[in-house]
Amino acid sequence: MPQSVITANRLTDGVVIWLGAAETWIEQLDDAMILDDEFVPTAIERLQQRDPNVAVDIRAIPVDSVNNLPVPQARRERLRGIGPSVRPDLGDTPSDQRWAIAPLPEPPSLPSTSPFAGIYRYDEFDRQFLRDRAEQFRGQVNRRLSGELNEDEFKPFRLMNGLYLQLHGYMLRVALPYGVVSASQMRQLAYVARYYDRGYGHFTTRQNIQFNWPRLSDTPDILAVLAEADLHAIQTSGNCVRNVTTDHFAGAAAEEVVDPRLYAEILRQWSTDHPEFTYLPRKFKIAITGSPQDRAAVRVHDIGILASRNAEGEPGFQIFAGGGLGRTPIVGTKVRDWLPVRDLLRYVESILRVYNALGRRDNIYKARIKILIREMKPERFIEMIEEEFAGMPADHNLLEDDLIAIVASRFNEPPFLALRPRAAELDDALSQDRAFRAWVRTNTHPHRQPGYISAVVSLKPVGGISGDVSADEMDVIAEAADRFSFGEIRISHEQNAVLPHVRQDELYSLWQLLVAGGLASANVGLVTDIIACPGMDYCSLATARSIPIAQKIAERFAAPERQEEIGPLDLNISGCINACGHHHVGHIGLLGVDKNGEEVYQITLGGSADEKASIGAIIGPGVSADEVPNAVEAIVDAYIARRNDSEPFIETYRRLGAAPFKEAVYGAYR
Repeated sequence: MPQSVITANRLTDGVVIWLGAAETWIEQLDDAMILDDEFVPTAIERLQQRDPNVAVDIRAIPVDSVNNLPVPQARRERLRGIGPSVRPDLGDTPSDQRWAIAPLPEPPSLPSTSPFAGIYRYDEFDRQFLRDRAEQFRGQVNRRLSGELNEDEFKPFRLMNGLYLQLHGYMLRVALPYGVVSASQMRQLAYVARYYDRGYGHFTTRQNIQFNWPRLSDTPDILAVLAEADLHAIQTSGNCVRNVTTDHFAGAAAEEVVDPRLYAEILRQWSTDHPEFTYLPRKFKIAITGSPQDRAAVRVHDIGILASRNAEGEPGFQIFAGGGLGRTPIVGTKVRDWLPVRDLLRYVESILRVYNALGRRDNIYKARIKILIREMKPERFIEMIEEEFAGMPADHNLLEDDLIAIVASRFNEPPFLALRPRAAELDDALSQDRAFRAWVRTNTHPHRQPGYISAVVSLKPVGGISGDVSADEMDVIAEAADRFSFGEIRISHEQNAVLPHVRQDELYSLWQLLVAGGLASANVGLVTDIIACPGMDYCSLATARSIPIAQKIAERFAAPERQEEIGPLDLNISGCINACGHHHVGHIGLLGVDKNGEEVYQITLGGSADEKASIGAIIGPGVSADEVPNAVEAIVDAYIARRNDSEPFIETYRRLGAAPFKEAVYGAYR
């Protein structure tokens, strides 16, 4: 007789629970009651009637009985039973000891954030809006906990406030608009991690931060704490315009045409709680870059905006639409070669209107704008955008100079000093310290202001978790920003942090601070700078793990000399077809899938998210988790053997095609 156990997530904190003896809920899978399947439907019906305010998603899962212990047949459920495989620091801490004990200390931050950090300056109206939103959610949470709302009724409310229910608990996604964070905001995030979570947060490829262990009852307090630092979780979920992302060197890059933060902020304000675009056919993502160098992956977004100049030298934008990854990866279609700045909102609105009217709502897999454009053909879509655009009233949503100036006035320009283009102190440190020299080579970027430089803080230490940052590390980054970067931090879509405005003569002191804080990995842009989604260690949608694979690959290539020999290489990993790890646009991409109960990884080569955006091609059958490091090394060795001089991997691949790499993988390891 087939057998099952009954499982759920606890309503109050999302912890995985199992039905034990005497029909009580317990946290230990080993003690779960094994039922013959014929008794399961009646038991579930009884529990759903008895415990609607105790357990969420009550269901049965098939198990085998091994030595009288239940062993789930599905790998996902086995993982749910033991918890994440990648954070031994979480261990077996009892659930009642996983969170800080009240009373909590006062948060470190007030609305008076650093006066020079390059964030939009909220006023009291903005802050009261966020406070009111947190209190509104408090009422909704209380109604859920009391039973006034059931889970189906409550779910839209929690998602509108960024709260998901994942494999092992709730996850709160907090927006970091266009990736800009002040030092005081970073300290506020550290406070949330330390006192409301389990000591860390996770920076994502959407320039957000996720907290993986909040209790449901605490989330209104978390949102209230964040509101005091001008932070929120609005539109980090749902079929709406999500967090607008941009270049992490915005406002600092020497080659910039316009500062994209200004226009990202305008788009954020316009799209927040927009009455027409709150319930789109599917989630909608916009990226904007102010530089001809695409560091925001604009061509793989629903709308991508790239600053450029026309023949007269006037600034404007190229507009792309219908890009995206996931189940159907597509490089976006250029729908406007040049758009005047004043028409930006009008044109974005035209695209959204056409999509909102024609996008499919009957099939979630065909609901994205990329599918609409593909099915109706790009030429017809462009024609409809232009018709919508031409039909708008002449003054509708124009970005007049005075409006742009008002928004721009809320961004404070750092008080840069008049410095020499090159600091002698920097050259001295470079000549004397080899480790510093390696870090500068990989982790810095030229600045538009003479005597300054942008520094990237790698969040990818070998053996670490891509994008994970502890509360203590957040405090170190905040201190570094206050001391060396006018209190300003950026979060990149590559899951690293950036200090955008560092004096060259202070760069060595900054590096020493990062070394002391364990944040000085010199690997940005190299093979160990791996983008990886949380995968099945956390995500309820994942079909395989990402983090352990990233760790094994990084350990294989840990030697700095080896990384330097290989040179620039983007390696991205996703734990499911939704592609949160951007595997499609990695020079080497890995997609984890479930094949007959085992983790198997498809390999794609040739992806890129820059000005020459391309979708990687699958080179052959998937390889097992144990084979992945060998397969990657075979690809790298084949590249080194065939490259011309210092030719980057992506150029070698484009020159030779997949054949030599396919032979290297499957000839050696199959």
